Amino acid sequence: MTVPSYCVVGGGISGLTAAYRLRAAVGDHAAITLFDPGDRLGGILRTERVGGQTMDLGAEAFILRRPEMPALLAELGLSGRQLVSTGARPLIYSGRTVHPLPTGTVVGIPSSAAAVAGLVDEATVARIEAEPGRPLRWRPGSDPATAELVGERFGEQVVARSVDPLLSGVYAGSAATIGLRAAAPGVAAALDRGAASLTDAVRQALPPPTGAPVFGALDGGYQVLLDALVERSRPRRVRAAVQRLEPAGPGWALLDDAGARWHADAVILAVPAPRAARLLADIAPTSAAAAGRITSASSVVVALAVPGGTPFPECSGVLVATGEALRAKAITLSSRKWGARGDAQLLRLSFGRCGDGLAETASDDELLVWAVDDLATVFGLHVEPVDARVQRWIEAMPQYGPGHAGLAAEVRAGLPPTLAVAGSYLDGIGVPACVGAAGRAVEALEVKVAR
Repeated sequence: MTVPSYCVVGGGISGLTAAYRLRAAVGDHAAITLFDPGDRLGGILRTERVGGQTMDLGAEAFILRRPEMPALLAELGLSGRQLVSTGARPLIYSGRTVHPLPTGTVVGIPSSAAAVAGLVDEATVARIEAEPGRPLRWRPGSDPATAELVGERFGEQVVARSVDPLLSGVYAGSAATIGLRAAAPGVAAALDRGAASLTDAVRQALPPPTGAPVFGALDGGYQVLLDALVERSRPRRVRAAVQRLEPAGPGWALLDDAGARWHADAVILAVPAPRAARLLADIAPTSAAAAGRITSASSVVVALAVPGGTPFPECSGVLVATGEALRAKAITLSSRKWGARGDAQLLRLSFGRCGDGLAETASDDELLVWAVDDLATVFGLHVEPVDARVQRWIEAMPQYGPGHAGLAAEVRAGLPPTLAVAGSYLDGIGVPACVGAAGRAVEALEVKVAR
């Protein structure tokens, strides 16, 4: 009896979740081979020790209201390892000072002028107040850049000081590079339903106030999840990159960069969009063309451990408005956000926005100097790090530009039946969305349990 064989290309959270879902679907007797050339699995999930404590240097949190992560953790017996944020809120650095993060907003888009009063000037406040009385031209199904709509309705200060800081932290992009349907799907849906103004649409899209924590993380970092996925999926790992994918009878042949040739009955490509485009070019040109139109940004994280008595304010961190004289785009006071767990305080500074090249060109020494300087500028504190790590993420942040959902649909629609895709460039950049896309990839293969 021939043993069914499956290959997963890419060992990030998408690939590991796909391998886990495949194992559950095909049973113990099928062969699952996982290709990843990295020194460790996990992609943009990377847990290190900083100041003697575990710390995530890639993605650090997940949205609790999305069901994918709590469900996956429960399946893996890891629910007891879930942490929730302390409830400390971030600040926004704008006009060379810090402001409370506005409430009553959707990704910084305000539901009223009062939400951003003090962050924007009086003329902008008046413009927001008058917005419901202005005619709104909206074509249902359209997907403008977030900055285009918000700037026209509420003014550029709202974009630069309220919306950009949040989108920069999530995507390493800006309101100009991210489409409204990706940034604020609830707002776009409300406009499609006939909301009479942007103000009305935001009010309809506001989540109900529950008082529950917004963010979750894992005690021990994401490495706990990665290890559990590997243990449950039991793949054969090949530490190599796949260079070519070819039809081979009813299945596929994969050629890796060591020259080895592998066979699979079905394949899941869980790699970034540019790599997916190259692998699909000859076998699914429509899919490849769509993937090739998705651009990516780079970022870099500087993680610091500082003395425990350093008097940071009681906030979870600081988001930086566009145009400020800081190098960092965000500061996370990790020990404030998740609770102190050691003698040192942990914090992260994020650098790099779409198109600025900073993550590729700045040296580690420069980044560390900028980090200390920015902390002094924002908090008026001179910190002496006791430990530091620098982690670069090159072209790891897909930009969900206008019309992105159509591109993702094109990628999937052009694939043969035994080939599927997963990754952060499809349904959302966060970990829950990657987990969901991996499950969707396995479902698309229509695999059956091997007997």
